[in-house]
Parts: sequence; structure tokens; C-alpha cells
Amino acid sequence: MAARNSDAAAAKGNQKGIEYASRDEIAALQLERMRKSLAHSYANVAHYKQAFDAAGVHPDDLETLADLAKFPFTEKEDLRQNYPYGMFAVPMDQVARIHASSGTTGKPTVVGYTKGDIRIWAELVERSIRASGGRPGDIVHIAYGYGLFTGGLGAHYGAEQMGCTVIPISGGATERQVQLIQDFKPDIIMCTPSYLLTIADEFTRQGLDPARTSLRIGIHGAEPWSEAMRQDIETRFAIDAVDIYGLSEVMGPGVANECVETKDGPHIWEDHFYPEIVDPVSGEVMPDGEEGELVFTSLTREAMPVIRYRTRDLTRLLPGTARSMRRMGRIRGRSDDMMIIRGVNVFPTQIEELILQNGCLAPHYQIEIRRQGSMDELTVCTEILPEHAAEEPRAAAAKDLIRHIKSMIGISVKIKMLDPGGIERSQGKAKRVIDLRGL
Repeated sequence: MAARNSDAAAAKGNQKGIEYASRDEIAALQLERMRKSLAHSYANVAHYKQAFDAAGVHPDDLETLADLAKFPFTEKEDLRQNYPYGMFAVPMDQVARIHASSGTTGKPTVVGYTKGDIRIWAELVERSIRASGGRPGDIVHIAYGYGLFTGGLGAHYGAEQMGCTVIPISGGATERQVQLIQDFKPDIIMCTPSYLLTIADEFTRQGLDPARTSLRIGIHGAEPWSEAMRQDIETRFAIDAVDIYGLSEVMGPGVANECVETKDGPHIWEDHFYPEIVDPVSGEVMPDGEEGELVFTSLTREAMPVIRYRTRDLTRLLPGTARSMRRMGRIRGRSDDMMIIRGVNVFPTQIEELILQNGCLAPHYQIEIRRQGSMDELTVCTEILPEHAAEEPRAAAAKDLIRHIKSMIGISVKIKMLDPGGIERSQGKAKRVIDLRGL
């Protein structure tokens, strides 16, 4: 079957590889690998044995892909309760690498990889770079953070796997980022979208035009970003900006990636990850095309398989276009990032879209939430562009943004219009929401 020998073929750029297989071939491979992953988890991870037993299910109960819905979810809290190594399915002497989340909201979530896991991870990031338009011999400037965060090393191994030259600068030191882009002339930059806009601002501050660099591709992820932000990046740098998706609990970057020829949402690499969309409240599986919470089951992870992991990302599953594998719609937000303001569900990306549509405002913002009596009050902090900093256009821009937010989202907000540079610049994931209600 084409799917069985697909990975090597795909790595060689064979257009008949698994990325282009029929849906039947993909489903057959998924079912085979899912059975193995469930059995591996049940036999080697105490948490999964207890959870499966409590739900009255056994790996042998999986006869079709739809049977996965019988199995319990895995939550981030499960990973924290089993800190540090309780979710590992292999002995520690088989664990080649450990990554972890920042742990800003509690204990970090720890992730382990065997050498086989790292090899597959590198192959999938290579596949992602190729889908983005990258080719062997390209120079790749990696401004994702290195260390316990999966972004930097995940991108690094994939770029090397492809045969690219890697510039491992990591995040921060924005002046130096500009210097190296000017001097080393990379073809591809990999970083968060908000940080690339910070780099663009530094180009402008130095009197340089970011559209005149050697860059032709930007591969951006690690935070939700809007179509308006993509257009801003592409205009300012004169590049193709594509979306890479991943999360450390499932693997890291490279779980899914957009194809440069369509830019219509990341194709999920379904030969290694099985996606579901569930109702965020009931947990019921929803049909393709309906919006809900994205859930992943790993199909080939050795050190730390995850079964029905709830990502909290809100999106839809869509048919494949440039590849046979299904796509994710653009992430509207996270279920745990959603703000409920006077009964209206609000996501930061909705406000971002409106800011970027206003030609007087910079693409940097933060949202402050305060409690006034029994009501929540939302303040949008944004920056005026230098050429519109006079009092009259500044007031007009604030009034226009208030009107559009009320019209398009349905809430009344306050605007804090800051001078150019007034919003703290991101060097990685941008902090969009500041909740001051408990202060």
C-alpha cells in the first residue's frame, strides 16, 4: 500500500507519497497506527491504564477510527499531575531529549522524545518547510526561542534534515537580527508572527526597507494570528508568510503546515496525528466543517504518546486542497483565552483584525480587562503610527476603532492610544490579554 512506505518517498519529494495518498489509504494507515498507539499507552503509562479502565474501554475496542470517541480525553492538568515523567511510556534510558512548557500557570508540562521521535519530528518539520516553499540549500534564519521551548530546536532539526543552512539566532537581540538578515542573506525566517513585525519596526527605525531583504518565505506559528496580520507581514517584507502549527504536548512545531501555493490553512500531517473537533462543553465529536475544540491523538510517538489531547484551540477541520490530508481552519482563539464581556464572546484575534484594518494604527496591541462594579470593562491599548501622531488624526483613529469594535463585535470598549513604541515588543509569543480584575 502506498501509505506504508510513504515517509521515505515523501522525504525525497515523491509527489505520490503519503501527502498525496487517497483518503482510504490515509485512514487505513491511521487505524493501524492508532491501535498500536493505544496499546502502547495502555501497557506502559499508568495514567492511561487507569483512565481507560475507569471509562470501561480497552485498546482492543478500537475497531474503526470512530471508536476513538469511546476513549477518555487527556487534559493539560493530567500532564501536570504526572509531573515530571509519569506520562512517559519508555524507560528513561531511552529518552533522548526533554522539553517543557514555561509553567507560568502552574507546573510545567514535560515532554519526552526517543531518538525515533526526534527523527520523525525532524522529518515532519522538513515536510512543513517544503510545503512552505523551502528547498535544500536555502539559508534559514531561526528566531524562535531555543531551550526547553520546542520552537527553536524543532525548526532547527527540520531545516538541517532538509539540507538547509541554519542560522540559530533564537529570539531577542532585535538589532542583531536585522544585522544578520542584512549580512547573511537568509531565504527563510522562522519566528512568531508578532516578533517578525517587531523586526520590521527595527528595520524601519534603522532607516532600512524590510521589503528589500533576501527573504522570500516566513514560517510563523506559536500564537494565533489573523489574515490581516499575514497581509501586513507579506506587504512589509515582500515575502510569502505561511502558518506552521504545533504544540509541545503533541510534538512541537510541524504537526501541521500551510502550503505556499494555497495559503488556506495548515494541512495536518495525518499519518502521525489523528485530529478531532469536539464541542468544548459537552466533548461530543463534531462533523468536519463545524467549529469546536481541536483534539489530537498521536499515532507514532514512542516516549510520550498522547490520547485525545485537548488543545483548547478553536478551529474547524476542512478537506485537503494542496495535499490529501485535512486542513485546520485559522484558529479563532483558545477556549481558555476567550473573554466574555457583558455576555459577548470576544477573542483577541477579532480585535487584531480591526486594528490592522485601520491605516493609522501600528500592528501592536494589548487588551486590558478590569471590573467596574459588577461589569467587566475592556480597554484596547494600541499605537498610533508616527505619521498620524497629531492630535486630530489620533482622536479620529480612536473613534473609528471604537465604532468598528461596537459594530463588528458588539461591545463598547475604551481605547488607550499610545505613542509609537508604547506597546512592549514581543520577542516570542506576544502577551495580548492583561487581566486586572483580581488586582
